[in-house]
Amino acid sequence: MATNVTTMPDGETPAVASRYPEILTTALAAELLHVHVEYLRRMVREGRIPAHRFPGGREIRFHRDELIAWVKAQPGEDRSPSASEKAQS
Repeated sequence: MATNVTTMPDGETPAVASRYPEILTTALAAELLHVHVEYLRRMVREGRIPAHRFPGGREIRFHRDELIAWVKAQPGEDRSPSASEKAQS
C-alpha cells in the first residue's frame, strides 16, 4: 500500500502518521488516534471530530491530515516527543 508523506504546517513530517493512507476507515482512524472504534463513532455522531459520510450515511471516512490538524487544535499540553525536543533546543 502506497502512502503519501505529508509535511505539517511547522515543516515537520509526522513519522507515525505517514504510515497511514490519506483516506482512513473508521478502524484505521481509531488506530491512528489510539481510541476505541465505538468511541470514535460516538464522536462522529456528536459532531466532535471531522468525518465524511458516503451518500446513504452508513460508511464513514476520515482524512488523515484533518485528523492530525484536529488533534493539534485540541486544548492541552503537547507531550509529543518532538515537543520535548523543541523545548530543549
